[in-house]
Amino acid sequence: MDGYYAWMLVATALVLMMTTPALALFYGGMSRSKSVLNMMMMSYISMAVVGIVYVLWGWSESFGDGFSGDGNFFANPFTQWGLDGVGWESYIGVMFQLTFAVITAALISGAVADRVKLSSWIVFLPIWVTLCYFPLAHMVWGGGWIAEHLTAQDYAGGTVVHINAGVAGGILALVIGRRVGWPKEQMKPHNLTLTMIGAGLLWFGWYGFNVGSIVFVAGDAGKKDIAQFMSETGVTFANTTVATMAAMLGWLLVERIIHGKASALGAASGIVAGLVAITPSCGAVSITGAIAIGVIAGAVCAYAVSLKFKFGLDDSFDVVGVHLVGGIIGTVLIGFLSTSSAPGGIDGLFYGGGLESLGRQAGAAGFAIVWTGILTTIIALGIKYTIGWRINAEDEVEGIDFAQHGETAYDLAGTSGSGHL
Repeated sequence: MDGYYAWMLVATALVLMMTTPALALFYGGMSRSKSVLNMMMMSYISMAVVGIVYVLWGWSESFGDGFSGDGNFFANPFTQWGLDGVGWESYIGVMFQLTFAVITAALISGAVADRVKLSSWIVFLPIWVTLCYFPLAHMVWGGGWIAEHLTAQDYAGGTVVHINAGVAGGILALVIGRRVGWPKEQMKPHNLTLTMIGAGLLWFGWYGFNVGSIVFVAGDAGKKDIAQFMSETGVTFANTTVATMAAMLGWLLVERIIHGKASALGAASGIVAGLVAITPSCGAVSITGAIAIGVIAGAVCAYAVSLKFKFGLDDSFDVVGVHLVGGIIGTVLIGFLSTSSAPGGIDGLFYGGGLESLGRQAGAAGFAIVWTGILTTIIALGIKYTIGWRINAEDEVEGIDFAQHGETAYDLAGTSGSGHL
C-alpha cells in the first residue's frame, strides 16, 4: 500500500509538470515572439484558477453523488461541499484529479492565442470547468451516466480531457474570430527549440497521466496481487511509449507527402497526437494495437491540421486537429482494437467481440462532443456580449505581451538594464 501512495505522489507531480512548464513551453515556442509571455501565462493562470476551484467544488462535483447515474445531469452537485468528509489518505487522489482538470482547461488556450484578454480568460475558466469538465468527469469516471449506461473505456481522458478541450477550443476560435492578418500573414513559431523541449516534457509527464490513471481507477491497487499490479502498469507504460513513437512517424510521413519536408514542428505535434490518442486506450489494447493507434492518429491528425486553412478556422496551435481528432481516434478505435488480454478485459471488433464495444465507444465520444459543444457555445457567447473577449486590433498588432502584461519576452535592445557594470 505504501508503494501505491508513493507512485501516486510521483504521478501527480508528473501531470502537474505537464501544464507548467511543459504545455507552457510547447505553446510558447509556437507563439510569435510578441505574444509568448501571454501564451505561457494562460497555462499558469489555468493552474491557479482551476486548481482553487477544484478543491472548493470540483472534486465533489466530479466524484461526489450530486450527479446521479440515472440521467439526471442537473441534480445539485454540491451535496458534499469542497473536501468535507474526504479522509487524508484520499487527498492524493484529489490532487491527482486536480491536475487533469488544470491541463484540460489549459489546452483550450492554444486555439485562441494572440487575441484574448487575460481577464476574459480568467472569467471563462471557472465557468467552463464547472459546466463542462466536472460533469463530464463525473459521467465517465465518477459513476455517472456514461459509466453506468455506456460503460465505455476511457482510462485517462480521451473524452473528458481531449475531446472536451478540442471541442471547446474550436468553438472559442469560431466565436472570438481570426487573428488580425490571418491567414494572409504567416504566423510562424518564434522558437521551435522551446516547442521541442515542451513536447519532450509532455511525453515524460504523460507517464504520470496514463500509468497513474490505471492505478487510480483500480481503487484498491495497493491490495492487489503484485504480479497483476505490475502487469497492468507495465502494459500501460509500454502502450504509451510505442503509440507515441508510431504517431511521430505517421505525422512526419504525411507531412512529407503533403509539404515535401518532415519538420521539427511536425515531430513535436506527432508526439502530442500519439499521446492524445493512447490516453483513453492505454489500458485497453495490446502493443500492436497501440502501434496501430499511434500511426493512425499521427497520420490523420497531420492531415486534419492542414484543413484549418480550407475551413477558415484560426485554431492557432491546432487544438481541434490534434486534441479533438486525436481524442476521437483513440476513443473510437478501442471498439476495434480492445483485447481481453489487456487490463480492460474487453474484446473489440477485431478480437471477436462484435460491435457492442464500438457502439459504446462511439456513443461516449458523441455525447462528449454534444455536451461540451452546447455548453461552451453558451459560455463563449455570454462572455463575448458582456465583457468581451478580444484585445483591440492595435494592441494585437503591436503585441499582446506588452498590452496585457507590460513586458516582453526578449529584451534584445537591453532597455531594461541599468547600464552600470
